[in-house]
Amino acid sequence: VGNYKRTVKRIDDGHRLCNDLMNCIHERARIEKVYAQQLTEWAKRWKQLVEKGPQYGTVERAWCAFMSEAEKVSELHLEVKGSLMNEDFEKIKNWQKEAFHKQMMGGFKETKEAEDGFRKAQKPWAKKLKEVEAAKKAYHAACKEEKLAVSRETNSKADPALNPEQLKKLQDKVERSKQDVLKTKEKYEKSLKELDNATPQYMENMEQVFEQCQQFEEKRLRFFREVLLEVQKHLDLSNVASYKNIYRELEQNIKTADAVEDLRWFRANQGPGMSMNWPQFEEWSADLNRTLSRREKKKASDGVTLTGINQTGDQVSQPNKHSSSLSVQSNTVQSVQSSYNPFEDEEDTGSTVSEKEDNKIKNVSSYEKNQSYPTDWSDEESNNPFSSTDANGDTNPFDEDTPPAMEVRVRALYDYEGQEQDELSFKAGDELTKMENEDEQGWCKGRLDNGQVGLYPANYVEPIQ
Repeated sequence: VGNYKRTVKRIDDGHRLCNDLMNCIHERARIEKVYAQQLTEWAKRWKQLVEKGPQYGTVERAWCAFMSEAEKVSELHLEVKGSLMNEDFEKIKNWQKEAFHKQMMGGFKETKEAEDGFRKAQKPWAKKLKEVEAAKKAYHAACKEEKLAVSRETNSKADPALNPEQLKKLQDKVERSKQDVLKTKEKYEKSLKELDNATPQYMENMEQVFEQCQQFEEKRLRFFREVLLEVQKHLDLSNVASYKNIYRELEQNIKTADAVEDLRWFRANQGPGMSMNWPQFEEWSADLNRTLSRREKKKASDGVTLTGINQTGDQVSQPNKHSSSLSVQSNTVQSVQSSYNPFEDEEDTGSTVSEKEDNKIKNVSSYEKNQSYPTDWSDEESNNPFSSTDANGDTNPFDEDTPPAMEVRVRALYDYEGQEQDELSFKAGDELTKMENEDEQGWCKGRLDNGQVGLYPANYVEPIQ
């Protein structure tokens, strides 16, 4: 009696399992979204690194194909996230709402109906079972009383002190107890027979209610199987034609990389095949040799122009390590300020892209692809503003070129671990002061509350409102 509650509880468990499945799908959708965002950020950053780096030609295009692949795959994972939330999640939510109806007093209508059905089917049989238990108890009590009466009578026969009247009372007691045993036994057997006769109908009624609960549970199980299959289809990108095309296109782009073609291009554009700017007679001009004062340098917004530049067309002469004249843009000035020297020998380890995840554009290569090389040259190291000592940051002639920015309080959105000595490290939620605005490479200069000053990625923080 009452064991049907296990079946009734399964209905409440079904509602909870719907919530669990929705939470499971929601977490997976959030993972898909985060992965898509990380792919996009990775592709954007590395595409900029490769484009500004020393790689060129068909191999560069093959390298950039990986970033294009990441962007396309990111879009597909965003579609997966949308399918999980807009289709699968909503489908479970709507089915749960239709299958389970809450009551004003708590619980579900389906649970109460099952409870009432089992209780109604079990009530007659439970009543007869109670009668059987009572008859059984009475019969066992009569048997115990009979045994005690027989024991007293037997003991009294051996006791000469008892008179015949007392002995007769004990015998009458034994007789009455035997009659009680017979009556209670008959009643016990009768009630048990009635219970046995009622059992088939009881089982039929209980099984009828149980089957109704089974049908309800079968609907839930079949629905869960259907939803899980749909989730599998949404997650399985291997069957998506566009997903296969992404990697087919990536393979084709990589296979089109041609070392011979790249060497031919470099020879024609950066080697002996490029157009030459041989020295020619030039008239003297006062403006040509005019030097810039510090005041004029501070007023310049596009950078600093040193004298002695003479270029024809798009091609320029070969780079000279000790050149004393060069057009320096603002982003080049920032690179000179770092500890990395873009004019050191090629075997310098700083000329290759770092394999660290958070190493930024400022040290990606030893030169930029579209860098203009000077046509004038000089053997006088004392007049070269790009000498090794200055370029390493000890005495930089461009320290005063960057105008100071207003300090702004910002809050970190993500954890960041500095990869270089001049980079800051902070945790998500930390507050710091932005001292300079974002440069072209996406870096800002800031100061922690402990006074440490350094660089950090601009997209890792947000202004404090």
